[in-house]
Amino acid sequence: MAEGALLEPDDTAWAEALDRTRHDIYHLPGYARLDAPLSGGTPMAFRYDEADHVLIIPLILRPVPETGLQDAVSPYGYPGPVSDVAPVNTGFWARAARAMVELLRAHGVVTAFTRLHPLLPAPRLSLETVGTLVNHGETVSLDLTRSTEQLWQETHRSHRNQIGKAKRAGVAVTFDDWARFDVWIDTYHATMRRVGARAFYFFDREHFHRLRDALGGHLHLATAVRDGEVLGGNLFFEYAGMMHTHLQSTRDGQIFHADKLLYHEVRLWGRERGNRVYHLGGGLGGSDDSLFRYKAAFGAGRQPFHTWRLITDPAAYQRLAGAPTAAALSGRFPPYR
Repeated sequence: MAEGALLEPDDTAWAEALDRTRHDIYHLPGYARLDAPLSGGTPMAFRYDEADHVLIIPLILRPVPETGLQDAVSPYGYPGPVSDVAPVNTGFWARAARAMVELLRAHGVVTAFTRLHPLLPAPRLSLETVGTLVNHGETVSLDLTRSTEQLWQETHRSHRNQIGKAKRAGVAVTFDDWARFDVWIDTYHATMRRVGARAFYFFDREHFHRLRDALGGHLHLATAVRDGEVLGGNLFFEYAGMMHTHLQSTRDGQIFHADKLLYHEVRLWGRERGNRVYHLGGGLGGSDDSLFRYKAAFGAGRQPFHTWRLITDPAAYQRLAGAPTAAALSGRFPPYR
């Protein structure tokens, strides 16, 4: 018998489903709980059971103002659906997707916007039976099973030269020196002001400390220091053999090339600890821009990044946004936000 359910973070069925799947830190109930206030909603997970198999995807349910309705969005990052069923079994994934649409509609949810995990692929054709997939380009990853020499040779010559300059300038990288956490937070806020980042990215100091409390030993801080001064840092996740840079910033831009030395030292640190892959992410919005090319110069790993957009209640959607056009489904979604 097949069954779908919405779970709260404290429901043991959430953690139990994850125990049966290959998943990442973005799927943890504690991560969704922490992210929910940023998205202005309630953390939940959709779980689908069929025979002895399971699928789960974290969601944040947000009220749609003045309607009595809700919509759903992924927590920040890459918490796409994961299952103990291989993507080649497209029938199971399609049935799970249909069950998710039906259950969300029953809970007054109009739309859902989810980010798929670049390293944990889902069958796209199955997801497209009920929604729209949008390709946002590629993300960059580094294969940490390679030797240090191979990782170095895959790094673009200009990056290698600047990493060498950083070392000769006396820049050193330390790990998990949490006494410097607040100093790094200051450099992060300064970076966000300098680049004109959206308000969403100005996470307050309390959020960073809650993140550390929630993730414990899965959250790490690499700090670039010269003559006792913090030049910048890389806040990253380490979970189940996968690493992700969550946020990186350097004081006064790329001072002493500390930014490149940070990425380099983090990958060496991760390799020594037996991690398999270091995911650097992509460009802004997944585009092939200067940020993507900067990351791509560290290594050759590429994987597509998709978002999955669903209209779970077509009638309610039309009242809010009109008929669903191709432009509306591929642009900012949902368009009524």
